Amino acid sequence: MTTLSIGDMARAFQMRRQNTELQRALTRLSEELTSGVKSDLATAVSGDYTALAGIDRSLETLSAYRTATSEAALFTETLQTALGTAQDLSTDLAPGLLTAATNGAPTLVDTAAGDARQKFHAAVSALNTQIADRFLLSGAATDRKPISGSQEILDALMAATAGEVTASGVTAAAQAWFDAPAGGGGYLDTVYGGSAAGLAPFRVGPGDTVTPDITAADPDLRDLVRGLALGALVAEGALAGDPVGRAALVKTAGETLLAANDRMAGLRTRIGTVEAHIAHATTRNDAEASALNIARTAIVAADPYETASALEAIQTQIETLYTLTARLSRLTLADYLR
Repeated sequence: MTTLSIGDMARAFQMRRQNTELQRALTRLSEELTSGVKSDLATAVSGDYTALAGIDRSLETLSAYRTATSEAALFTETLQTALGTAQDLSTDLAPGLLTAATNGAPTLVDTAAGDARQKFHAAVSALNTQIADRFLLSGAATDRKPISGSQEILDALMAATAGEVTASGVTAAAQAWFDAPAGGGGYLDTVYGGSAAGLAPFRVGPGDTVTPDITAADPDLRDLVRGLALGALVAEGALAGDPVGRAALVKTAGETLLAANDRMAGLRTRIGTVEAHIAHATTRNDAEASALNIARTAIVAADPYETASALEAIQTQIETLYTLTARLSRLTLADYLR
């Protein structure tokens, strides 16, 4: 019988090669068991990466939309808070102004006017809120303060009403100043620092955008500021020496605020609708991302049971190889002849 054999050096080389291959397989299986992902994606997708590439692209797009929806949600939430603060100040102030006007006592009128001035400054500060270096009520010009300042408004109104000697005259002059169109020398030209163009839309999904399109130039918002400013004008000295006129002006301020509060509720409802749209888009995008991640996992995930079984088999082969190597290394001619 013919016997084929290999030399000692060839056998040593063969053992090293087998050991290297087994160690490589051990490392690969250990990584797959730890990460849960197949190391050979080409085999996993049978050489066709089309489906996997499509899923990865969709996930990247959804990640970008997630950033956009988070930014939009933060913007609208902060805007809702700012409008709510201004409305709350107005709601708290209006009853006090009407009560002081009904009583007519100069002390009560002065106290209510002083409260109006404080709340006016606080409301304008709230309307000038910014988030992430973006002013909320400046339209497209988010780098510019929407209202230059509360004192600037009062100074401009005092100048605009300087010749008026009656409460109705002051009220009419103030309304004309607030309602003047651009170029008319009123609110829009003097203190509004935002843009006539609206804020750029937030893209929250494929073909889906939202736009919080409220600015400090909105007529309903201007009415709220006007009501607060009328009360503050009394504290600034409007109609000085005319207690009846001052009481009438405080009354007009309170009535203006009551009417403006109803319109402010409408503005906040518009923002609430945008917030609901953003929340819906976020939920939809998250659900789609979850479904895509499940599909991707089905393609690239390594089965833990199969991987663990293969790993155990490789360990057994390595142990067997080490045992054979040890026995072969002890073979000598003397042992064979015995």
